[in-house]
Amino acid sequence: MLSLQQKMSLQQKLSPQQIQYQKLLQLNTLALEQRIKTELELNPILEETLEDEMELEQLEEEPEKDNDSDEEEEEQFDNSEDEFDLEDFMNDSEYEQEFERLNKNNDEEKVYPVAMQRKSMRDNLIDQLHMLDLTEEEMILGENIIGALDKDGYFKEDLEKLVKDLKLFEGIEVSLEDAEKVLKKIQTLEPVGIAARNLQECLLIQIRNSSYDPYYSYIAEKILSEHFEDFINKRFDIIQKNLNLSTDTLKSALAIIQKLNPKPGEGNIDSEQINQITPDFIIEKVDDNYIVTLNDRAVPSVTISKTYLEMLENNKRKRKIPKREKEAHKFLREKFESAKWFIASLQQRRQTLMKIMQAILEKQYEFFENGPKYLKPMIYKDIADEIGMDISTISRVVNGKYVQSPQGIHELKYFFSEGLSTDDGNEISNKHIKELIKEICENEPKDKPYSDDKIASILQEKGIHIARRTVAKYREQLKIPVARLRKKII
Repeated sequence: MLSLQQKMSLQQKLSPQQIQYQKLLQLNTLALEQRIKTELELNPILEETLEDEMELEQLEEEPEKDNDSDEEEEEQFDNSEDEFDLEDFMNDSEYEQEFERLNKNNDEEKVYPVAMQRKSMRDNLIDQLHMLDLTEEEMILGENIIGALDKDGYFKEDLEKLVKDLKLFEGIEVSLEDAEKVLKKIQTLEPVGIAARNLQECLLIQIRNSSYDPYYSYIAEKILSEHFEDFINKRFDIIQKNLNLSTDTLKSALAIIQKLNPKPGEGNIDSEQINQITPDFIIEKVDDNYIVTLNDRAVPSVTISKTYLEMLENNKRKRKIPKREKEAHKFLREKFESAKWFIASLQQRRQTLMKIMQAILEKQYEFFENGPKYLKPMIYKDIADEIGMDISTISRVVNGKYVQSPQGIHELKYFFSEGLSTDDGNEISNKHIKELIKEICENEPKDKPYSDDKIASILQEKGIHIARRTVAKYREQLKIPVARLRKKII
């Protein structure tokens, strides 16, 4: 027997604009530069503002408008049936301020050094993943897939089980069909063939994304897809007979297969590779004050194309748009809305980044003034409460972004750590404790280095109560050998 039931549930859905803003928040400076260049290619309404053009605009004076003509224009636009008001957008002071802030400043260009950072292949895959056009749920799934890769770069987990676990434990819902699509996108990241489920799939992905001779690539693909067992068992005579190949053709196809990489993870997917890092923020001390700036001079400045705005405005003034122009008008209007939200999202991203970095600077002022030993305990919630934002927003900004200051270059995550209470009632961060352990080891007797128990007792004398096993853990994280290996004969 059928029955009808009513069920009420509260769901929070993000608008496309909110999703776009959150994705932009995750990007570091270099990734943002590429994202803007991509948007400039996709949206004709957007155009890059060149530095020379900006200087000319600053020198030109805007002619004063006659009030009566303004009123006439306003009346014309008020009678329009369009969903947006071009005149309002063009003259809106808030948007003008946003465009002005997005433009590069004309200060003398400074050259900032870049830090050498060791980054694993898994981290690089995550960075590439964030460049893909994925929903937030798909992005989380993709990060889990990359996190599950084995040392050779293979995805040996059950994808269906991973999808179910995400729904059960994290409330993330992605269909198995969409999960397959995400996996296939990951498999085409660099190195191509990563996240394959077996050797056959790994080699086929590489063939299909290669630039080898099309004919021999086609033969190689047929060998791998239809005669894989014969191939791995080197039954080349059977392959030649079944595919009716000449000896030269078979050799050429096999030569392509031999160039493929059977282990895209190279056996060390978590090993570190040297990469240069461009800091996202610059903190400089001027007199007695610290000044925070976004290191975004290389990021293209974008604005709305005046040419396309005039086309939209002309169409808007027409009482009736001809049929042949309606599609073009609809296209331009959609691109205009997209461009408007993209620019607003860029500006909102900029403001959010500056707010968070400024709050970190204020909370960790002693660190920037005196160094690592003065780093205070701080968690994401501390900054979220300080500036009135969600913890998830703080997490997006902090992840993968770097700041250059008089104390060196640090990832923003560095400034967040749990705290430990001391005998005098103060709290110190675990990073401070690590600095103390490092200092103790540097100043210990070279012929009789301290054991972990001795280091723990020295810290206790300073009012810091910490277990020997915790000292051992921190020492290992600092890559300081055990006492017997630190001993030197004097």
